[in-house]
Amino acid sequence: MSASPARTLTIDHAGAQGDGRAREQERWVSVPFTLPGESVEVSGEGDRLKLERILTPSPERIAPACRHFTRCGGCTLQHMAPAPYAAFKRDLIIRSLKARGLEAEVADTWVTPPASRRRAAFAARKSGKAVILGFHGRKSHDLIALEECPVLRPPIVAAVPKLKDILALLFTGKEELSVLVTDTATGLDLHITGLSKEAKPLARAEASSAALRAGFARVSLEGADVLTERAPRLPVGAASLLPPPGGFLQASAEAEAEMARLVLDHLKGAKRSVDLFSGCGTFALRLAEHMPVYAAESGRAAIGALRAAASAAQGLHPVTAEVRDLFRNPVSAPELARFDALVLDPARAGAAAQSAEIAKSSVPRVAYVSCDPATLARDLRTLADGGYRLLRVHPIDQFLWSAHVEAVALLEKP
Repeated sequence: MSASPARTLTIDHAGAQGDGRAREQERWVSVPFTLPGESVEVSGEGDRLKLERILTPSPERIAPACRHFTRCGGCTLQHMAPAPYAAFKRDLIIRSLKARGLEAEVADTWVTPPASRRRAAFAARKSGKAVILGFHGRKSHDLIALEECPVLRPPIVAAVPKLKDILALLFTGKEELSVLVTDTATGLDLHITGLSKEAKPLARAEASSAALRAGFARVSLEGADVLTERAPRLPVGAASLLPPPGGFLQASAEAEAEMARLVLDHLKGAKRSVDLFSGCGTFALRLAEHMPVYAAESGRAAIGALRAAASAAQGLHPVTAEVRDLFRNPVSAPELARFDALVLDPARAGAAAQSAEIAKSSVPRVAYVSCDPATLARDLRTLADGGYRLLRVHPIDQFLWSAHVEAVALLEKP
């Protein structure tokens, strides 16, 4: 089959994934790494074309910050200047709200600074005697060996050579390992999954010991704490959190602090609050500095970490933390009657069942923290139909130079 001929297109706008969108005959196509207004030469078939050459660059195009850009799947928007980049993130929120018939004030995008992401989920393979460690290419199983990363905190990038030596002890064949590294207040926390059943206990012990000698604070394998030199601690307000191995954390401490600031400011003055999908206590521990908190989360390890952090902290109001599947067993409207402030921070799927109960409740103030504009808008529609007024939505760009955007939506019920 002959290759499709190159042809010229003009980019009309940026799509939801950050790709340029152009009209070709009677269909819309995507062209990665392009900007609105650019004339480009493309090739390929289907809805996603290959960029061959930029014929007329946009004045909003800038030089990428990383040598791996366009190959690594981690970043897709390093070529976009800061102002249109922030506007693109804000527009993702606006479009999702409009699709559900919602209008609200949408603030300017808060953008996380470079070199601030405190955790990285690497992939690793062995090629001959060498270990390749890095990120997958976009929509690809190709593994791009990491040489630099302007997004990650420097201690994580600096640890890559040591990580390769440690991982070399664990490979038994062609398996791919997942390597989660978190930069904590007491050092790097290492969690490795995907180990082959043939990986011998001695190899696991040797790798764990090598990691501690290399300066890692804790080593966990397949969800189990194997060796701890220093408990990997993270400050959460006045509390100190020991996260469970591999447990969910906000990727950026700066973004977490900004989201918490917005939530606390909206809920200040309340007498009793509820934190749904609480995780390890990103919001519950901070709220407890001001009022009693009930927290619910399906992850048993996360609730255990939250309870431990709350009990060890000085001066907090009581924190009641419950393991509860809020998808199958949402907190009901009658149960919510005793609270006057609520925050929820669900996963990407949103919180359809829980939102329906909140909509029927009388909780006067709600802060909804979301990592997906589409499910956020869906749930906000439910809350609006239940009598809540959407005051403002704050876009939070926690994942720098990606097409991902988070948001904090603030609501009230008269």
